[in-house]
Amino acid sequence: MTDTPLWTREALEAATGGRLHGAPRTVTGASIDTRTLQPGDLFFAIRGDARDGHDFVDVALGRGAGAAVVAEGRETEFTGSGPVLAVPGAEADPVLDAMRRLGLAARARTDAAIVAVTGSVGKTGTKEALRDVLSAQGATHASVASYNNHWGVPLTLTRMPAASRFGVFEIGMNHAAEILPLAAMVRPDVALITTVEPVHIEHFRSLSAIADAKGEIFSGLKPGGVAIINRDNPNYLRLLAHAQASRAGRVVTFGEHPEADVRAHRIVLRPDLSVVDASVMGISVTYQLGMPGRHVAMNSLGVMAVVHALGADLAQAALSLAALKPPVGRGERTMLTIKGGEACLVDESYNANPASIRAALATLAGIETGPRGRRVAVLGDMLELGEAAERHHRELADAIAANGIDQTFTAGALMRHLFEALPVSRRGVSAATSADLVEAVLGTLRPGDAVMVKGSNSIRMGRIVEALKARYASDPMQREAALTAAP
Repeated sequence: MTDTPLWTREALEAATGGRLHGAPRTVTGASIDTRTLQPGDLFFAIRGDARDGHDFVDVALGRGAGAAVVAEGRETEFTGSGPVLAVPGAEADPVLDAMRRLGLAARARTDAAIVAVTGSVGKTGTKEALRDVLSAQGATHASVASYNNHWGVPLTLTRMPAASRFGVFEIGMNHAAEILPLAAMVRPDVALITTVEPVHIEHFRSLSAIADAKGEIFSGLKPGGVAIINRDNPNYLRLLAHAQASRAGRVVTFGEHPEADVRAHRIVLRPDLSVVDASVMGISVTYQLGMPGRHVAMNSLGVMAVVHALGADLAQAALSLAALKPPVGRGERTMLTIKGGEACLVDESYNANPASIRAALATLAGIETGPRGRRVAVLGDMLELGEAAERHHRELADAIAANGIDQTFTAGALMRHLFEALPVSRRGVSAATSADLVEAVLGTLRPGDAVMVKGSNSIRMGRIVEALKARYASDPMQREAALTAAP
């Protein structure tokens, strides 16, 4: 939050068609959640799956919201509570529609160079890398966390200061045609697809159909924009067809393929970092990444492709990548103090799919363990895999063996298939839920171990991470934060 107004009364009313009632306050941000609302935020009382935001308007205004956006006709419910912007609309949720209109106004008023990122795996990490890299070269606005859906994208647009030099937007989907309206709102100058993998396959007839859905991002490109595609992906030609059918003026490819425009000639993987020798549109670049993992190195090529497409400084971008840190739940490492030594915790608990679990297992394999240390994987169910779910889980046994994972703990009925496919020597404990697995994982650790925790969001593998930190984290501040975190 800053003291500079993000939206004036006149701009709010003009963009939304609404009318502001009550004494105006300075609007410096935007929010849909009173738990994270900051003074000056414009609070949108949207209807969620379980609750109506109008029930929290008084709370928002009491916490210093710049104003609350409510459906026309309900403004009298909040007389005396603070400024209220009443918005018309025949939509099921006129407040969400107003947020979309304000997002469109934000996009129209800025001269920022806009990047949109999607992909089955790595879109949040790539978005965060772009945020870090571009922030070193100018005022950069980017999506918070994984705000990439029908409310996250317009909310992120609404929060964008007009004076931004760069904007980075993550766009997600789990059904066909979801990306189309979001890409149309963002209207990127550059659009990047990290990769296409069998994620959300439950909602698609094939991997090609997922590629088609991801390819929708190019439909929103501004005329003459740049489409960036992973040249190594088996669906490259399908993605290329989408890019060529769009208004893109240029298609740029990245990967290890000999014909890639941004090509990795050599990737050196180390336990805590990676080094990449690459050529970017014919320019030789060598850079270090502050995060380990081949998948991170590959996504960094996409980052460099975006930097070049924007005309930003490649050398400065390379320096920025050295300081790259993983987003929460996506590879963060914590040292744990175990009686007699230390163990390394790798938090990959944010989400999971077959490709990301294989990548995380490969990264775990590269971590140095102590003299008697083991590599321990704690895995929760992967969701939205449809009829092939059992097979996708069972087939992870090959990756467990290939990466030398010594012990595997599983949570959920689907991961039970993996557990049963493993030799007894590689089995830890299998439980119905992550909560049931906590004590078993806490009790198994010993000095020198490296343990990685990963699973789909709803399996709540993060509770295992918090339990490990609360009991063993070497940093007292991390222990305190874990103790106060919600289970």
